[in-house]
Amino acid sequence: MSLLRPRPQSPVGQRHHQGFLTLLPRIERHGRVFFRFLPSEEAREEAIAEMIALSWKWYLRLIERGKDPEHFPSAIAAYAARAVWSGRRLCGQEKSKDVLSPTAQTRHAFRVRSLPAASTLSGNAFDEALQDNAQTPVPDQVSFRLDFPAWLATRSERDRGVILDLMHGERTVDVAAKYGLSPGRVSQLRLEFCSDWRRFTEPRPPAA
Repeated sequence: MSLLRPRPQSPVGQRHHQGFLTLLPRIERHGRVFFRFLPSEEAREEAIAEMIALSWKWYLRLIERGKDPEHFPSAIAAYAARAVWSGRRLCGQEKSKDVLSPTAQTRHAFRVRSLPAASTLSGNAFDEALQDNAQTPVPDQVSFRLDFPAWLATRSERDRGVILDLMHGERTVDVAAKYGLSPGRVSQLRLEFCSDWRRFTEPRPPAA
């Protein structure tokens, strides 16, 4: 049981910790001003947490070099804030070209989000994805945006739910359990939906 107990902190370590706590309000205040333009509260809090962690690391390093960090808390806070802004982290450096990196998103002013979990007859996630699609011809995009909601309106509420869930990549067994169907019936419905969509979108002869 003794191995599970935390090791007591030495008097020197306690003194360093208390000394850093006296600087912490100034460091945190500097971070809140520096990172006030980040897009979300979560991003701001994460950046400030990394900034505090780097400041603590540098605080101890300065003491090891025989310097008193309590004489220049503003410099520590400023350097830590700029380091976090440039992608520096306590456990390494973020990749500035990684689209999932908060640093890359902040530098290049973009955000990464998942597709919406729900859709309506007026539009869906696939409609929105087609807005910036440079591969599908524009006439085909327009046709889909007009035809798909109209086709969905011809189906029952349950069918619309099954169609949208399958389009979002849900597994057949999960869709079957959700709507009280057998997996085989979902597979049959998939084929029926495909055939019905083709009939709905096939060119119609002009009226005489």
